[in-house]
Parts: sequence; C-alpha cells; structure tokens
Amino acid sequence: MTVTDVTARIAQIQAQIALLPGSSSTTVGTTSFSGVLSRTAVGAPAAGDALGGLPAGGAGGEMGQQVVANAKEMLGLPYVWGGNDPQRGVDCSGLVQQAFKAVGIELPRLSADQARSGTAVPSMAQAQPGDLIAWDNSSRNVGADHIAIYIGNGQMIEAPRPGGHVQVVPVTNPPDYIRRVLPEGASAPTGAVAAAGAVSGRVSADTPYAALFEAAGATHGVDPTLLAAVARQESAFDADAVSPAGAQGLMQLMPGTAAGLGVANPFDPPQAVDGAARLLNDLLTRFGQVDLALAAYNAGPGAVMRYDGVPPYPETRNYVQSVMASWGGAA
Repeated sequence: MTVTDVTARIAQIQAQIALLPGSSSTTVGTTSFSGVLSRTAVGAPAAGDALGGLPAGGAGGEMGQQVVANAKEMLGLPYVWGGNDPQRGVDCSGLVQQAFKAVGIELPRLSADQARSGTAVPSMAQAQPGDLIAWDNSSRNVGADHIAIYIGNGQMIEAPRPGGHVQVVPVTNPPDYIRRVLPEGASAPTGAVAAAGAVSGRVSADTPYAALFEAAGATHGVDPTLLAAVARQESAFDADAVSPAGAQGLMQLMPGTAAGLGVANPFDPPQAVDGAARLLNDLLTRFGQVDLALAAYNAGPGAVMRYDGVPPYPETRNYVQSVMASWGGAA
C-alpha cells in the first residue's frame, strides 16, 4: 500500500468518524453536511422524482440485478474498517468490491478510485440498479470517501460507519458521484466494445488453442485474435506457466482474479481462456479502447484510472505495444 493509499484511508476513516452519532456536522467548502447526511431517514423518494431513479426491476439489466443480489447477501454484516471479507465484515468500498467481484468485475480498493470507475451518469433520474453512488464528505482528502450501490426505487445498500452494519436505506441526499461500471442491458457488449475489440478476426489454424480462442471470443464478444495475442505475450502459449508474481496458466491469471472470474483452475486452458475473455470484455467495456484494456489487464484498472491512460510503467507500455503489434499481425 502506497503512502497515498494510506493517506486516503486515514482521511476516509476520519470522515466516517465524523458521521458517528453525536457528531454535529462536517463542512465541505461552504456546504454543511449534518450527521450521516440523513441517509437513514424513514421514507424513500418515489420512483421518478429527483432521487428516485428507475424501479428496481427496470432497465438495470440482469448483471445489475446480480450485483444488487450479491450485495444483499452481505446484509447485516458488521462494518469493519479496511474489511473486504464477505463472511466477517466489510467497509463501504469492501462491500462494493466484493459485490462486483462476484460477477467478474475487479474494482479498485478505495472508494475514491471506485467513484472514478466506469462512466458518469447525469442524475439519479437515470440511475440503474448496480450503479455506484458516492459522496465527498470531507475536505481532508480528494474524491469520494463514502460509496454505496444503488438498488432502485430510490434506495441503496451501504456499509455506513464504524459500529454499523450493511443495510438498505433510502437515498435522501444527492450523491456527488454516480458511476456506471456495468455494460448496458445485462451482459451484452456496449458500443465501445464493438468498436474496440469485438469479434472480428479469425485465429490461424496453426495457433495453439485456436478453437478455444474462437469459442470464448464468440461467447463474450472479444476478438479471438486479440485473445490469442494476449496468450502469446503472457505465456507463449504455455498452459503450465507460472510468473514470479504468481500469475498462472495460459492467460497468466492471478489466483484472486481467477477466483473472481469463476475460474477454478487457471492451468486448465478452457477455463483460463474463458475467464480471460470475460475479463477483457469487462475492461473493453469500461475503458472503450484496446490499449487501455490491455494496460488494465497487465497493471490493473486502478493504475489506468490513476494515470488516466496507459500507466508510465516500462513493463506495461512494452506489454501493450507488443500485444497490439501481435494483434495487428493476426495472431
């Protein structure tokens, strides 16, 4: 964890302490926020009003509903600062990270970084189940220090503060951030994916595991030649490869990433290729460019968001350049 991350976490807990019962207000600029921003007030806004958004069963899509269901499985779990264990306790960003990880989407650990993920939603009137909503409650740090998952009908699920627990409450204060990290309409690829990495090329018949790349690409909407180019760069098509950092198999998935993608055995080529295709589909959807998706595959989505582009790491830049060249040469 970097000094910046530690500073952000300290600022986040300071903001959360300010929300404990007995705290009067936290001031951000000229705006005063009292107590817990009245998020636990009784009575949710009606659907369609300023904070109502769309009904829970509306346009959020199958994946959005699954994220909500994943979060609801943690209802009653105690708030644990720094926690991301869905069995023992979570903080607000841990709740978000675990709910999305269960559908194969890796989000950054800190709420400030999560609130910069995906794309902005103009207002709560356009919010869908599975969207992220976040608040900047403290002037001590930059960005969001509290985040929740919108579940529809003007309600959200959150891990609110030390001493609290995961709960469903009305959204009674306009969030500072509304972000969409899920593809529109269930798991269908968005236009960004279609323009940047969707199925197009055919893998050469003499390429190892060509049939797997073709099948996974067709299933998840990713160009199979891009999958083959990634495998060539990652492992040189060695299904037993293990990196010094612990990445495993044909597609060099880290154990945690593999588990989040539902890949039980990263050394099994069909599982590895299918998981990598789902991961690339998510990254292409999120960033809309092949080079950024590849950079995120190599260095993580958080690094791409932090630098607002391909991170300035020599390894990552060389990786992106090499895969793009291989992909352009028809893997």
